[in-house]
Amino acid sequence: MLNNHSAPESTDPQWSDPFSDKLHEECGVAAIYGHPEAATLAYLSLYALQHRGQESAGISVSDGKAIQTTKAMGHVAEIFTDSVLREMPGSMAIGHTRYSTAGDTVERNAQPFSVHCSKGRIAVAHNGNITNASELRADLEARGAIFQASSDTEVILHLVAHSREKTLAGALRDALLQLEGAFSLVFLAEDRLIVARDPQGFRPLAMGQLEYSGGTPAYVFASETCAFDLINAVYLNDVQPGEMVIVGPEGVSRERFSPERRRSQCVFEHVYFSRPDSIVFGRPVQTSRENMGRSLAIQSPAPADIVVPVPDSGNAAALGYSGESGLPYRQALIRNHYVGRTFIEPSQAIRDFGVKLKLNPVRSLLEGKSVVLVDDSIVRGTTSRKIVRMVRNAGAREVHVRISCPPTISPCFYGVDTPNRNELIAANSTIDDIRRFIEADSLAFLSLAALSDAVQDQRGEYCYACYTGNYPTELVSIDQLIRAGRKADG
Repeated sequence: MLNNHSAPESTDPQWSDPFSDKLHEECGVAAIYGHPEAATLAYLSLYALQHRGQESAGISVSDGKAIQTTKAMGHVAEIFTDSVLREMPGSMAIGHTRYSTAGDTVERNAQPFSVHCSKGRIAVAHNGNITNASELRADLEARGAIFQASSDTEVILHLVAHSREKTLAGALRDALLQLEGAFSLVFLAEDRLIVARDPQGFRPLAMGQLEYSGGTPAYVFASETCAFDLINAVYLNDVQPGEMVIVGPEGVSRERFSPERRRSQCVFEHVYFSRPDSIVFGRPVQTSRENMGRSLAIQSPAPADIVVPVPDSGNAAALGYSGESGLPYRQALIRNHYVGRTFIEPSQAIRDFGVKLKLNPVRSLLEGKSVVLVDDSIVRGTTSRKIVRMVRNAGAREVHVRISCPPTISPCFYGVDTPNRNELIAANSTIDDIRRFIEADSLAFLSLAALSDAVQDQRGEYCYACYTGNYPTELVSIDQLIRAGRKADG
């Protein structure tokens, strides 16, 4: 019998992030095969991937006979306590931590999704966004499918269940060929693990190996290699775009389910999403970010005394800017890493309370100084304005803002929670308009060419749609066209 357990819900599922005008990634995924503590290793992997999603988390584990799923709203450590993990035996597991870009913020959309169908007991989790999900869903509902959630991930399970292919691998291959958009997918059956990545490789998925006293190596998969470091796994390579990897009793097999297409790796993984200690798309994230900062210093020098990062995503770029410009690097904004999902705001309103909750200036470093403030992006501009005010109120003489990517002018449909075009400040304002809005003395963004150089994209393998408006896939949904600020034909 298939067991689905839900941990207690977070006390504040409507928690609002003070940095809510930042871009957010949809989720992180992890998978373990062949280890007696698979659920615990999945938990540790998700713990390392917590930055990719703080809304909900879940793990499905198989002992070879049954699949058990535990998921809830909240952070990984809140959900998976020692007592919960002790009740999750098995040598195979998949895990997921979520920040929603498609579907409501409710527990029924938490992943993994698990069902018992004609192909057996199966569970699935995925990172990305299926751009034709609404069309596929309508077709499935017309054929009698009943959906319990609004997440596009559930569509994948229904496609597998409706497939006429007899084997699970064949049914999954059939399902994947119907999907458009971005997906890095982990799929759990009773006796095997299947992972796959979309043909254009939008979202990352790394493969590793773990040795333990049992002798036979265990295989692990994760959105970022920082998950491998925590569990002492060795990074082997990436799951290739359009590739399906099956790990089961017969061993490991790798096959292409789709012809090779031009790659469209999300460059924002290197700008912001991924942890700097990860290797993403085969490249160290820290190196990319320092390169962005160096190029920014060359392109847009500032008459300043110190370089200050907006923590934590601006740290590496600020180091690069400092190294290239010769200006001292100073951590003059201190981030509170212990802000929980619930906090009480004073009844007497404190100006810019949300940002103050997370950041506090070091006045002794800022007083009387001309500051280069380095951040990864400006989306709506409201948070940037609050931070500039904070630095200026702490005594800074001048504040020169430098952004380590180009202006964000278009929504993303491949797994990034981007506002619509009308809410993107750079889509509707000049750079000088933005400078005045955020109250900075000067403002500069990294050029698109410099960003491409920073990630060494000599072969044009990255997606820059959020900076250019040129999407690498056909947009198939009217809702997406409206969100992009375009008029749909007809």
